[in-house]
Amino acid sequence: MDHIDRILSQWRRERPDLDVSPMGTIGRIKLLNQLLMHAMEKTWSEFGLNGASFDVLATLLRAGSPYALSPGDLIASTMVTSGTMTNRIDQLVKVGLVERVKNPEDGRGFLISLTPEGHQLISNAVTAHVDTQHALVAPLLPEQQAQLDSLLAQFLKALQDS
Repeated sequence: MDHIDRILSQWRRERPDLDVSPMGTIGRIKLLNQLLMHAMEKTWSEFGLNGASFDVLATLLRAGSPYALSPGDLIASTMVTSGTMTNRIDQLVKVGLVERVKNPEDGRGFLISLTPEGHQLISNAVTAHVDTQHALVAPLLPEQQAQLDSLLAQFLKALQDS
């Protein structure tokens, strides 16, 4: 019996008229998210990054050469507001991990590009991040990981479609 089971047991005792089983699913997902984020934040901090800066740098890296995107593309990819993205970019420019460069396809616009230092840092951070993620899912067998991934994808799709 885990912490979530104890909570469910209390609810079942106090409100036997309610089916509180969804609380177990949602409570475990919420707790898992907290534990996973804590472990990943610890890894990111080893590189002087947080979730926001890792997200921007990783988005630029996975975009491929020349590792540059318009602010609009970054916003769409990371799903944050333009004000939030501007702040993130400003902070990363300040520490020399990204730079604003003229957009060769639109002389009025600019791109956000990884600097060589930013490219090296995020390449190393992504390697450590993936190692952390492997360690986090290691308690599950590969078949269990695949099954969980499939179930979560189905659950996510159903909620997004509703």
